[in-house]
Amino acid sequence: MKNISLAIELHKKILESFGPELLNDIDLASKILLKNQQNNSKIFWIGNGGSASQANHLSAELTGGMYAKKINPFASICLNTDTSFITAWSNDDDYKNIFRRQLMALGNENDTLVSLSTSGNSENIVRAAEYASKKNISVISLTGESTGDVDKYADISIKVPSNDTQRIQEMHILIGHILCDHIEKNFVNPVAN
Repeated sequence: MKNISLAIELHKKILESFGPELLNDIDLASKILLKNQQNNSKIFWIGNGGSASQANHLSAELTGGMYAKKINPFASICLNTDTSFITAWSNDDDYKNIFRRQLMALGNENDTLVSLSTSGNSENIVRAAEYASKKNISVISLTGESTGDVDKYADISIKVPSNDTQRIQEMHILIGHILCDHIEKNFVNPVAN
């Protein structure tokens, strides 16, 4: 029981520490994503491990829709779900380049890359963000509180005030849902047929 209560208390403590700067970063990121969709651009999501699962989940929210009343889908693509490409490219080249290579094939100017990384230092995330930045693809990073290498290339760095992987990931899914909700509620998008 003690571990359960402690986990819940830590979760609440981090959530309560969301200050104006963090809320402003979330708001700015939601505006970048909304503008992206208004320009018929794509949103790419990336992560490793648990963050990969969350990237997949959030990408699916935009393609499938979060609410019972369905509107037209958004161009939302999770790059870490293509296991055939990832295993082939990792075997033939290097795992560090998987997301960069996919962006080379699929990314266009004015698209947006959303990276989820608790550390902000995963080399495949950093290389993708660096490439995106050079190609005028907006970069939104979700990390923990520590400064990571991805910050150098991000237009917006949303930093959860924690260094605890589990708590950071819990906040990432909350923030991701807020971003998706903002797009779906504010985009003028006809009801799907």
